[in-house]
Amino acid sequence: MAKLQAHSRNDLRRSVTRKLRVDGFVPAVLYGKKTESIAVSVPSIEFMKTLREAGRNGIIDLFVDGDGKKHQVMVHDLQNDILKGNTTHIDFFEVDMKSELDADVAVNLVGDAPGEAEGGVLSHMLYTISVRALPTEIPESIEVDISQLGVGDSISVSDLKSGKNFEFNNDDEETVVAVLAPTLEDEGTEEEASDEPELVENDEASDEGSDDSEQ
Repeated sequence: MAKLQAHSRNDLRRSVTRKLRVDGFVPAVLYGKKTESIAVSVPSIEFMKTLREAGRNGIIDLFVDGDGKKHQVMVHDLQNDILKGNTTHIDFFEVDMKSELDADVAVNLVGDAPGEAEGGVLSHMLYTISVRALPTEIPESIEVDISQLGVGDSISVSDLKSGKNFEFNNDDEETVVAVLAPTLEDEGTEEEASDEPELVENDEASDEGSDDSEQ
């Protein structure tokens, strides 16, 4: 089980929070159905290492200074600085290991769709799928094999096989991925646009010729 040490935060002023980030810590909050909300901070580098070890939906043993307890948590939400690429805030949710919960799981496409080679356009429509399971049974990702998809083919949630220990929450009819037929509208528009100036030029030339003949 991945482990992480947290420090309690009593001073919640913005200036103090900014200094925490400068010093290499990430402000966070720990809460749960039976856990009173606690403001904490964790070392940024250690957190990233722990997250890689546990996975996005993995369980982390979180220890808070002076608390004396082991909190089994999941990372419920991450806030990131888009420009700098670093994590700015974390929500740790303490889970009941004996109760099922809902979690969003990433969808990974596996293989190459033959329909793409035929000129089709691969459209990945569902990037995450909601599953319900015990905390320790939540998959890290859902792999979807697209190696049999031709032009016009698609895969829906109903086509996926749920694991023995989890089930999907999404509607069966939701499309996960599809190979769309190529459209010729743009090409036709371009051809029409390219023909039009030539017709104008020919008309102008004929007009000039008629004027010369009249003179």
